[in-house]
Amino acid sequence: MNDPVLEVEALTKRFGAVTAVDAVSFSVARGSAAALLGANGAGKTTTMAMILGLLLPSAGRVRIFGRDLAAERYALLPRMNFSSPYSDLPQRLTVRENLTVYARLYGLGGVRRRIERLAEALDLGAFLTRPTGKLSAGQRTRVALAKALLNDPELLLLDEPSASLDPDTADWVRGVIERYRADCGATILLASHNMAEVERLCDSVFVMHGGRIADSGTPQGMIERHGRRTLEEVFLEIVRGRGGLGEAAQ
Repeated sequence: MNDPVLEVEALTKRFGAVTAVDAVSFSVARGSAAALLGANGAGKTTTMAMILGLLLPSAGRVRIFGRDLAAERYALLPRMNFSSPYSDLPQRLTVRENLTVYARLYGLGGVRRRIERLAEALDLGAFLTRPTGKLSAGQRTRVALAKALLNDPELLLLDEPSASLDPDTADWVRGVIERYRADCGATILLASHNMAEVERLCDSVFVMHGGRIADSGTPQGMIERHGRRTLEEVFLEIVRGRGGLGEAAQ
């Protein structure tokens, strides 16, 4: 199905005289995976925060499942979730305690069964009783992903899902994301600096530069259109000001 789960329309965020996000528009089709790319300071984190309802936009709107986020936030948020390695869970709580607290915050039933299912899927069993602060970076990433999957979200937002992971663990995490999308028909929006990861996971790409969408398309389509070998080469061309929709239109 091609109907959009996520629609971002002329989304804008100003902090005083600074416009961090400038009239950004894009949509993500049901069951697809899209990447929001950009150098540090491009506006992608602010955009993600507005999609999650953590920041109010200065202008524009976000529609999720065809419904306005600003008007129906509390009806929509239970159908979504978010994971980031930069958002720490309480470090003194064990993994099981953290997942239990979040499951209760989400108002979920069958908490023990959900945790056991995720522990098996994400290989968490060996450290469920360990304090979260005592885990390795890879283990913390898997726990954060488990937290994000507790409510079986239909829309999953991921910020740098494989950051700080060794190649083997990163590949394993990407496999988990692929299986979740295939098994549940979930729609995924991820922010990543790993272009190989984006090529593997994503159907579409939106590259932000200076708070705007500078270019977009399928990973392969963008590679061919820019005459490059990899998406990383395309990304560097755009963020260094030598490509993108703005230059093509001139």
